[in-house]
Amino acid sequence: MTISGRMVRRAEAADAAALVRLRAVMLEDMGADTGDESAPWRAAAVEWFGRRLRDAGDFAAFVVDDPELGVVSCAAGTCDPHAPGPTNPSGLHGHVFNICTDPRRRRLGLARACLDALLGWYRTETEVRTIDLNATAYGIELYQSLGFDAPRYPALQLRLGPPLGRGFTGG
Repeated sequence: MTISGRMVRRAEAADAAALVRLRAVMLEDMGADTGDESAPWRAAAVEWFGRRLRDAGDFAAFVVDDPELGVVSCAAGTCDPHAPGPTNPSGLHGHVFNICTDPRRRRLGLARACLDALLGWYRTETEVRTIDLNATAYGIELYQSLGFDAPRYPALQLRLGPPLGRGFTGG
């Protein structure tokens, strides 16, 4: 697929660092302190993306390249196993994340193109029938225009602190 003269393609392991660079942009836009280029999470994320892209059966990412800036937009998604149910016999749920466009190339439809490609992957190459994502105010209109809506049941989250260690007995 081509958008604004740029081709959307499936990401490869060599794109891991670019996905992390865009992830940092996304997280900074959300108010997170991502640290500098040497922040430990970045190396761990490059390793994680590289591993997932090499063994991509339940993971896909789509990117757009720019001749001047390299990878400038992306969308990624996983297939997460859950218990099967009557409306989802495979038990697979999709989770979309890492949707970001370099600020210098925004408002060109690149994120939409990456997300369209990712949704096409879910439809044709997976058994996923329910896809979740966490929307920001900046992206919610895009997601709603593609059919995303509030879940039937409210999502809640519990944030656990750091691991307590093996000696913890709960008392």
